Amino acid sequence: MLIHLPKVLSAEQVQVARQLLDAADWTDGKVTAGEQSATVKNNTQLPESSVTSQQLGDMILGALANNNSFISSALPGKIFPPLFNCYENGGHFGKHIDNAIRIVPNSVVRVRTDLSATLFFSEPDEYDGGELEIDDVYGKQSIKFAAGDMVLYPSTSYHHVNPVTRGKRLCSFFWMQSMVRDDAQRDLLYQMDQSIQSIAAEKGMKDDDVIRLTGVYHNLIRRWADT
Repeated sequence: MLIHLPKVLSAEQVQVARQLLDAADWTDGKVTAGEQSATVKNNTQLPESSVTSQQLGDMILGALANNNSFISSALPGKIFPPLFNCYENGGHFGKHIDNAIRIVPNSVVRVRTDLSATLFFSEPDEYDGGELEIDDVYGKQSIKFAAGDMVLYPSTSYHHVNPVTRGKRLCSFFWMQSMVRDDAQRDLLYQMDQSIQSIAAEKGMKDDDVIRLTGVYHNLIRRWADT
């Protein structure tokens, strides 16, 4: 399941983030790559411990906590602190699959990477190339969203970032462990929740069908969820 989440961050938040990112000190992006992906990774990255990284990470997590579409589609249990990267001057990231487990820095917290996320800070017309190419069950998807938008996709997917031949591609990327680890089950729950919201908007929350479907939805979560 590949989900486009528009306007996760407001235009004002994107503007603040761009100012901080433009003034930040960057380092080699291989620092967070696994052994295999490090051989195909060519970009720069904000140090995880930097004030800018932590400040912008808190902004993103705060926005996601209030984003109903994100909660419905991801059913997040744990979220790895957002990271930030920059692609320019031919920077790219070759075909790879994300590591299955991520350890939160300076902690013993382990996050199983069920879902991967990329949140864009650069507008599509600011750079050439830089498409995030994701291979999923529906074929190859090419992603280049507006600043403030986010894509959410299964971490089991092969993906790569095409070389940036003009301009600068600034993004945040991170992973999450869902309370429902199976992608097909999450997709069913997401589709059901969308249908419940649609029916409720037409008939009201007290409608018998809405109550019945809501009960089925929560009973399925009760059956499938790990907390």
